[in-house]
Amino acid sequence: MCGRYSLIKKAIPKEHRYAAKFAGKEPEPNYNAAPSQFLPVITTANPQAVYFTWGLLPAWAKDANTKKSINARAESLLTNPMFRGLVSRKRCLIPADGFYEWQVKSELDMFGQPIATKAKAKKQPFRIALANDDLFSFAGLWDEWLDKSTGELYKSFTIITTDANALVKPIHDRMPVILTPANEERWLNAQENLEELLAVLQPYEASLMKAFPISNLVNSPANNTADILNSL
Repeated sequence: MCGRYSLIKKAIPKEHRYAAKFAGKEPEPNYNAAPSQFLPVITTANPQAVYFTWGLLPAWAKDANTKKSINARAESLLTNPMFRGLVSRKRCLIPADGFYEWQVKSELDMFGQPIATKAKAKKQPFRIALANDDLFSFAGLWDEWLDKSTGELYKSFTIITTDANALVKPIHDRMPVILTPANEERWLNAQENLEELLAVLQPYEASLMKAFPISNLVNSPANNTADILNSL
């Protein structure tokens, strides 16, 4: 699962592949991007970054109260009714420079055994990023829902997840799909073979990533400052 991430770069270098996508208008630093927020995505339909809501509301939804999906499992994209129609025509990239996961740490009883009750479980947040702190892209899907009462189009996205790699697995059993620069281009290419494209939705190379514990301030989306990145 991926329920929180960041895009905090204050400036995108001109030579970076994202520079043209943002056309010199970098997004405001977001230390704690959360579901329901308006966030930048890159789609096949637009050469520059656009802003959609995180939490997919499918075009066929009866109303805006339909449950929204913040994540889509890579393994079931072609069988899940919410996503199977989007894989071939509405793929997107979600720019990021880190994401957060929570490791459950249970208290021990007097015999040194974990206390299984959720009430006693404690969660330690971790920041996970590329080892070189570079920008990267999550693989995603998007859709648009028409509000017939107002005529307004609600555009939204979901982040695709896969099994955790060796770095993330001790923290959480799932992780977002991070695409290499070459696979970013393929993901946005409408001419790509779908079967071959789905094969790139794999865990990112663990040796190229890092993870470290951070402040519990990240637990609340209301906290959106550099203070949440303080390591323990």
